[in-house]
Amino acid sequence: MNINFEKNREIMIENQLKPNKITDTNILSVFNMISKENFISKDKINICYSDQDISVKQARGYLKNLHLAQILYYAKIKKHEKVLHIGGLTGYLSVLIAKLSNEIYVTDKDEDCVEDIIKNFKDNEIKNGYVFIQNFSEGLMEKKPYDLIIIDCPQYKINLDLLNQLNVEGRIIYIEKINKELSKAYKMTKFENNYSKEFLFDVFSNFYLTRKEEGFNF
Repeated sequence: MNINFEKNREIMIENQLKPNKITDTNILSVFNMISKENFISKDKINICYSDQDISVKQARGYLKNLHLAQILYYAKIKKHEKVLHIGGLTGYLSVLIAKLSNEIYVTDKDEDCVEDIIKNFKDNEIKNGYVFIQNFSEGLMEKKPYDLIIIDCPQYKINLDLLNQLNVEGRIIYIEKINKELSKAYKMTKFENNYSKEFLFDVFSNFYLTRKEEGFNF
């Protein structure tokens, strides 16, 4: 299979990201420099820059490129910030975040995924990334506080205790599953004694982080 991945990345940026208001040069730059095909199984690399979800493991996978870019856009990651990424899969989004932040801590409960993330951090010369085996609902208490928590796979409920792992004015970007096909992305921002919740964009995907009956408890 002879695929020009570099050209496909350029087309993805021009046709999927820029027309949908993703114009931040730092975000576009990291999408352009990171080879997504190296994070995807060989049987799916031909669609890695297309406008569709890519299944990775069980009911989890990478959302459309636009949605990943929207997550980064609304996260407003600053170069000095410390980020927790829950559910790293093979590390593609984690690597993008690492390029934009000061430190990134990545968790996954799947040992194979953790091994993939560690390998892909090494292959992409990520020196500011750290990987842990952890249940999705727990965050990573031992390394708190964070400026930002990102959970990019849709979930039926979010554990509000994750707010306790944020700095004041820290935020959580997450995707709340409404039904089998529809989810909604939100940003929660922590204040001294409360928090705000802001709707960001719709997500149409069958992916879910945990089964509905295993969803996080408030």
